[in-house]
Amino acid sequence: MSRDADSGAPADGDPEPLLSLPDDLRSELKAPMGPIETDAEALLERAGSPIVAVGDVVTYHLLCAGRAPDVALVDGRTKRSEVDAEIREAVTTGASVEVTNPPAALTEDLVRALVDALEQPEPTTILVDGEEDLATLPAIVAAPDGASVVYGQPDEGMVLVRVDESTRDEIRALLERFDGDHDRLWSLLF
Repeated sequence: MSRDADSGAPADGDPEPLLSLPDDLRSELKAPMGPIETDAEALLERAGSPIVAVGDVVTYHLLCAGRAPDVALVDGRTKRSEVDAEIREAVTTGASVEVTNPPAALTEDLVRALVDALEQPEPTTILVDGEEDLATLPAIVAAPDGASVVYGQPDEGMVLVRVDESTRDEIRALLERFDGDHDRLWSLLF
């Protein structure tokens, strides 16, 4: 994120992170939070509704299996490289909301867009300028019981997280360990 050289504050146009990922949590987030599936159709047979997809490749595979996610968060990248044109076009066609979210952070704009998208009757795609990876966490907290949050596990497949009070509690506890304004985050999510 670019910063004003004199004050150290975010430069105009850059959102201030609501939460930032501390270095000591990075390794914990590498473990999958649910079963890994390589077949989108098989995943969809076990998925609840609504479905929140986090990531371009995951969203693409769900679309190819005939199911548009109720909410998709995409950033045009996979494993720190741009996705190919076919994937980019498929997942961004009809993108309805654009937000900025820096790597290793969650912004208020992203969280607000996610909560708003979950309330919409039509599928909503959130195009993230920056990085969408951490959106999995507030998605699990914000989604209703029975929902599914699907995200990519690099070089392994798609992770399916079924939302219930237990998973929500686990993720709340994890988010409490992030740096930032937790009270503001909870006010947006509840």
